[in-house]
Amino acid sequence: MVPPATASPIELAATPFHGFRGDTNTAPLARPRGLTVAISRQAGARGATIARKVAEILDWQLFDHDTLDYLAQTDTAREQLLAEIPTDALAWSEEQLQYLQRDRGLNATAEVLALVRLVLSIAARGHAVIVGRAAGFLLPPETTIHVRVIASLESRIAYMAQELRLTRPEAAAEVRARDERRAAFLDHILGVDPADLTAYDVVVNSDRLGVEAAAQFVGWAIRTKQMFVELAQPHETSALDTLDELTGA
Repeated sequence: MVPPATASPIELAATPFHGFRGDTNTAPLARPRGLTVAISRQAGARGATIARKVAEILDWQLFDHDTLDYLAQTDTAREQLLAEIPTDALAWSEEQLQYLQRDRGLNATAEVLALVRLVLSIAARGHAVIVGRAAGFLLPPETTIHVRVIASLESRIAYMAQELRLTRPEAAAEVRARDERRAAFLDHILGVDPADLTAYDVVVNSDRLGVEAAAQFVGWAIRTKQMFVELAQPHETSALDTLDELTGA
């Protein structure tokens, strides 16, 4: 989707999802091949919709609830994804998993561990927008834009009622249950609290900004993050896109 001209959308270089093999001439990586956007959201705050818009703006691959579940449950699809990621990038994902287990106290069943590996593999490829699944808490801040999407309780209940065709009391209960379930998951596997705003690069209020403006704001955060990644590594030929590529210059 191309946003209206009046929105002054940013332009970023695209990386194809299928057939991606990376630059075989580069040295082994100590990081993923690109930035990842990790979307955390309050229930009913339209985080998934904003994530979809962000993916469209960046022309990056979206990994939402349905896509992640499909990859987790379908061996052939998951194997295809892994085959498209260079070996050195996959090695980074394994190193990150070891760090989470050794230094972050990752508490994971076999099922959760498989999910964590999947999230890390997606991030190793880079140029991905991941919704939920604790991605922002699992991935390193140096190469991740961790976004929290919030909204007023009233608007979240109203959205949930409309989306799921629920009465207001039913929608209120659903919002509360989803928020509690997500918080409990994060507390169980990593001992973190999603209400701690210091865990995020960006917090956007979908009530005040709306979906389109919130997505554009996240896009600009990506550009800013990329600029500082480049400045922090002036001696390297970075595997991440350059700032000129990000801005379309």
